Amino acid sequence: MMDKKDYYEVLGVSKDASEAEIKSAFRKLAKKYHPDVSKEPDAAEKFKEAQEAYAVLSDKEKRQQYDKFGHAAFNNNGAGGYDFSGFDFSDIFSDLFGQGFGGFSNFDFGDFSSSRSRGRKGRDRIVRVDLTFEEATKGTTKTITLEVTENCDKCHGKGGFDEKTCDKCHGSGTITAQQQTLFGAFMTRTTCDKCDGKGVTYARECNKCHGSGKTSVTKDLEVKIPAGVDTGNQLRIAGKGEAGTNGGPNGDIYLEFNVQEHPLFDRDGNDIYLELPITVAEAALGCKKEIPTLDGVVKLTIPAGSETGDRHRLRGKGISAINSFRKGDMYVIIKVKIPQKLSREQKKLFEQLVKTGLDETAEYKKIKSYLK
Repeated sequence: MMDKKDYYEVLGVSKDASEAEIKSAFRKLAKKYHPDVSKEPDAAEKFKEAQEAYAVLSDKEKRQQYDKFGHAAFNNNGAGGYDFSGFDFSDIFSDLFGQGFGGFSNFDFGDFSSSRSRGRKGRDRIVRVDLTFEEATKGTTKTITLEVTENCDKCHGKGGFDEKTCDKCHGSGTITAQQQTLFGAFMTRTTCDKCDGKGVTYARECNKCHGSGKTSVTKDLEVKIPAGVDTGNQLRIAGKGEAGTNGGPNGDIYLEFNVQEHPLFDRDGNDIYLELPITVAEAALGCKKEIPTLDGVVKLTIPAGSETGDRHRLRGKGISAINSFRKGDMYVIIKVKIPQKLSREQKKLFEQLVKTGLDETAEYKKIKSYLK
């Protein structure tokens, strides 16, 4: 008992680790040390340790007992630790090695999986959707064309007719065998290759789905896209993905957006920015300018003496937050444009301005004092 490793140390997590961190740590160890994939000589023992640690730390009540009493909390199991023979690891292994858990054998420390394959959720799908800037900021409705698998309507997803119990696995969906290792005898379990884990076979194969139980269909899905989405955002549409297995629910569709850039506006979160060019005269004297916003044209007053980089904030003229009444702001950034070419008349006017001492700014006078 003194030699038994700390469960947190086994998984490589801290004692205040979250459920998600504990699950993630176990998944990594299971993938590394599962005896069907690992070539390390001590993989079997490490895999067993990881299973035991996860079975305790993933259970809120068992974890509290362990945190309080350590391994002594499970002394009455007679095995020097927690008896996890009744713990179901099948969901994690199916996520790790695939929906059907293929040809990977599963350590059998007791009967911790169901006698027949349980219903499994279908695969999720990601669909990328291009949006214009206006569609993303205002919201829109899009018709998405999808090609997904559905349960065959002829055989109702079974793959055949005249069902009978599989004579190879006797309805369990799995085949169990004993495996001798350096650490003793272990039971390994693999999916039955005759019934593909269903536990049943069929006298007649469905000629529509050819025994798979699924058919590929193309369908149009009308989706309402909320205002405020941005590139990289995802929208989940529940139950519209691939068909489930053995009566399991359908997967989900995730729409991932790609928003085109706007020729005038730059976006930062829910705020937008517009660079407004003005002339030297307009900057010096002040002016009024009509500017576009997402809600139409507004008139903005530019005060006299404006400089490049000055900001004007228009509250509530930005982008709506997703599924909210709150809106961002719009910022107008002043950029004083210096003319590259002057007409003869413009040149004379600027020369007259120079003679008035208009260029004698306080900052330059400070520099001139050092030149003397």
